[in-house]
Formats: sequence, C-alpha cells, structure tokens
Amino acid sequence: MSRRHAAEKREVLPDAKYGDRVVTKFMNNLMIDGKKSAAERIVYNAFERVEEKLKKSPLEVFHESLENIKPSVEVRSRRVGGATYQVPVEVRPERREALAIRWLIKACRARNEHTMEERLAGELADAVNGRGSAVKKREDTHKMADANKAFSHYRW
Repeated sequence: MSRRHAAEKREVLPDAKYGDRVVTKFMNNLMIDGKKSAAERIVYNAFERVEEKLKKSPLEVFHESLENIKPSVEVRSRRVGGATYQVPVEVRPERREALAIRWLIKACRARNEHTMEERLAGELADAVNGRGSAVKKREDTHKMADANKAFSHYRW
C-alpha cells in the first residue's frame, strides 16, 4: 500500500439494462477472467428467473436482498499489550456494500443448483426472505461483534 496518497475511487458506469451502478459493481465482482459478457448474461437471466418466481421487480428484489445482507458492525483485530482483541467497529457504507456483494457471490458459488443463474436467483430469493447463506454470514458477524462488545473501549 502506497504511503504517498490514498488511491482514488473510480466510478463505475451504470449497467446497460437497468441503469444501476450497484448492478455493475455486482457484475464486475462476479466476472471471472475478464469475461464481462458472461457475467452480464448470468445476472440478467437470474433477474428474469427471480421476476417470474417472485412476481416482483428484479431490481427491487436485488436491492432488498443486498440490504438484508449488509452488515452494520464487524470485528477488527487490535493488539494491546501482547494480547489480540476482536474489537467491534461500525462498517463504512462503501464497505457494507462491498461485503454484501462479496458474501452474496460466495454464497451463490457454494449452492448446489446446476447453473450459476439458478444459484444466483435462488440466493436472491432466499436473501429477500431473510434466509440463505449470505444472510447467515451477516448474522454471524453481528453475533461475533455483540459477543465482543466488552472490548469496544479499545476502538481507535
């Protein structure tokens, strides 16, 4: 990491179909080996499956499921006098979004359906209803932060 100055944030362009920047960020995270068209196809087909499954706007479902996945607190390691404490800290908004996207993709890849489209559609449907691996990950993170609340005075 450079000591001179912080890297400037690059703005992503909104996606072609929905005009949403978060969907573009999601596609960029889903993409493997620079194959953006494959990632777009997966996301758009999964959105169509979600729409026919839940009879709701896929963009609305996507944002609602991300809201259900976003963590509000997390634990950070802090060394104090030879001991390492797990200190609960608030999560910045950009990091909340990034973590939610990352956890959603990881949960999709761990599912048992045949295609990535089916996995993504299933995980989005589960996340909207407050269940699924990604939501469980958020709950576990919150539980860990709650359990370590005693060390919150080590916050920096």
